[in-house]
Amino acid sequence: MITVQDVVFDYPSSRALHGVGFEVPSGVVLALVGPNGAGKSTLMRCMAALETPTEGRIAVAGLDTQEDPRGVHALLGYLPDFFGLYDELTVRQSLTYAARSRGVEAARTAQAVETAAARVQLHDRLGARAGELSRGLRQRLAIAQTIVHAPRVLLLDEPAAGLDPEARRSLSELITRLAREGMTIVVSSHILAELEDYSTRMLMIRDGRVAGGGVVEAGAATQAETAAVAAIFADPPADLAARLAGLGLDVRHVDGGEAHIAVGDGDKAETEVLAKLVAAGLAVRSFTPVRRTLEQAYLEEAGRPKASGEASAAKKAAAKNPVEGGVA
Repeated sequence: MITVQDVVFDYPSSRALHGVGFEVPSGVVLALVGPNGAGKSTLMRCMAALETPTEGRIAVAGLDTQEDPRGVHALLGYLPDFFGLYDELTVRQSLTYAARSRGVEAARTAQAVETAAARVQLHDRLGARAGELSRGLRQRLAIAQTIVHAPRVLLLDEPAAGLDPEARRSLSELITRLAREGMTIVVSSHILAELEDYSTRMLMIRDGRVAGGGVVEAGAATQAETAAVAAIFADPPADLAARLAGLGLDVRHVDGGEAHIAVGDGDKAETEVLAKLVAAGLAVRSFTPVRRTLEQAYLEEAGRPKASGEASAAKKAAAKNPVEGGVA
């Protein structure tokens, strides 16, 4: 859905992006993570066809951001980290203005407004003024404005900034719901906890470069541990590891009363392992798939050596402009 190839971006006094390249498949929620000043916001603006890279190419659904920026704008919605609303306009008026400014035909605008409001659960606030809304509801309205034209791609830059825990949970549920409806979503943040619940892929950006292994699985079972379960036992025997091995199970890890056991693909394979444990008289208190957190994925990728292609791109970028330093 999104292809970024060797993108370099220069500000007058510094280079923000150094040969960045990656692909975002259709239908995923990509967490774009990295410290402040890593270049995430600059990259998001380039992806939204609001900035022109110094070098490189970005395509959204096959449309080049430099050759057809208007076409790209029709395909995506972009919410910057600092957004503005017209406080005197009602929710309905705000969405109507956003729809018409994004090219929605007059005959379709009313339905588009109703649909966008329903998707963010603001259908009961259509008559309320934007200035009367809470911070969390204002965030929902801002997102509704970005999706009122039914885009295929949604870019959110630090969407949870300033939200309280309840509003963050609502935002997480909203992003999950939009992803299920088929949107490809890229969410930028430097706070991993905000991304944990809904991200399916992760990309690390550090010092204007892709770090680690590029786009990787995140928030779901890892490739290495897809076929593994964590079993927690009540009153585990002292020889738990030996007992499990004696059952013919592939035990990856045992720590006290918890064991990670390899299983085959599918629910049937997990059921067979569980049946063996119960039949052996082991009191299974919990039996769940092994998952890694986004923080674990981040730390694992941070420790990976830079790929040869990434290293050569970085060297080429540095040779053209030796000035270091990133701008968010």
